[in-house]
Amino acid sequence: MLEKEKKCIGIIFGGESNEHYVSISSAKTVFKALISKTNIDRFSVKAFYINKHGVWLENDQSLELLKENNRNETAAKYQVLPKEELNFLNKIEFQNVDIWFPLLHGLNGEDGAIHGLLKFTQKPLVGGGILGSALGMDKILMKKIFSHLAIPQVNYLAIQNHDLSDDNVKNNLSFNIIEKLKLPVFIKPANSGSSLGISKAKTKSEIFKALEKAWKIDSRIVIEEGLDVRELECGIIGNLKLSVSEIGEVCYSTDWYDYDSKYSMDNQIIIPADIDSQISKQIKDIAIRSCRALNIYGFARVDFFLEKISNKIFLNEINTIPGFTSNSMFPMLWNASGLNIDQLVAKLIDISSDL
Repeated sequence: MLEKEKKCIGIIFGGESNEHYVSISSAKTVFKALISKTNIDRFSVKAFYINKHGVWLENDQSLELLKENNRNETAAKYQVLPKEELNFLNKIEFQNVDIWFPLLHGLNGEDGAIHGLLKFTQKPLVGGGILGSALGMDKILMKKIFSHLAIPQVNYLAIQNHDLSDDNVKNNLSFNIIEKLKLPVFIKPANSGSSLGISKAKTKSEIFKALEKAWKIDSRIVIEEGLDVRELECGIIGNLKLSVSEIGEVCYSTDWYDYDSKYSMDNQIIIPADIDSQISKQIKDIAIRSCRALNIYGFARVDFFLEKISNKIFLNEINTIPGFTSNSMFPMLWNASGLNIDQLVAKLIDISSDL
C-alpha cells in the first residue's frame, strides 16, 4: 500500500485532568497498535500531547513521548513550556489528520470538550459525540436519565449549589445523608474518573471529610448507598448497531475499587465472569439501553454492580473513553471476545469512518 493511501490518525493525549498519566499510558498502547505489523500499512500517526498546563506540543515532541520506554521522563521535561510558545490554532499542524483518536481521560476529554473542539476540523473521530460524552461524564445528569427510564441503580442523592466551605452546611448535609441512605455510602464528584475524589464513608465524621474531598474536585456531588457487590464490566463498540463484549469481573483485595486498586497488578480479572446466562443477557441488554439513552456510540465501557445477597443488577456508570493501559479492562474484554489490541484499534477507526 502506498504511503499516501494510509489514513493519518491524530492521537490526542495528556491533558490537564488528574488522569494525565493514565492518558499517556493509554496513548502508548494505541500508538503501538497503529504501528504494529497488522496496521502499519493502513495507518500513519500524528501525535498531539497536551501537558498539565494545557500546552499543545508539536508532533515530533509528542511522538518522542509515545516512543519512550521510561516512565514519563519525557512528559516531565515538557511541563515547563510557556503557554504562549505553542497554540492549537496556529503552530500545531493538524490539517493532514484524517481521523482523530482522542485519549484524554477525565475533564476536557470524556466530558465532550475535546469532541466539540475537534468538530471544527470537520474530520471524524474515534468514539462518541459531544452530547453522549458530556452525559456519560456527568454522574448526576446520567443518573436522572436512567431513573426516568427505570434502569436499575443503587439509591443515591445529588448535591448541587451548596457552599461546602461552611461547616454548618456540611453538618446538615451529613445528617440528611444518614437519614435518607443506608450506611456505608460512597461520595463522588459528579465529574471525575478513575475513582479520583471518591471516598467510602461509614460514619458522620467520615461523611463530613468525604464531602470536603469531593468538593475540591467538583461542586456537584453524588452520594450512593454502598452495597456488598461484585464489580462487572463489559465493552461496547458500534454505531447504528452496538456490539457487546464478554462480561468481565474485577476481584480486588482492597476494601473497595479505588484509584490505586484500579491500576494495581494484584487484581484478579475473570473473563468471562462466572455468572448465570440470564444475568449475562440482562447486563448486555441494559448496557445497550443505557448507551442509547445517553446517545453514546463508537466505544465505551459499561460498569455494573451485582449484589451478592440478591443477585440484583445495578448499572454503575458508563466510561466513554475507557483506559487502554496494560491493566485496562476494555482491551482485555475485547481480546476475550476475539479482537486483540491491534484489531480492536483498527476496528474502532473503521467504525468512526462509517459515521
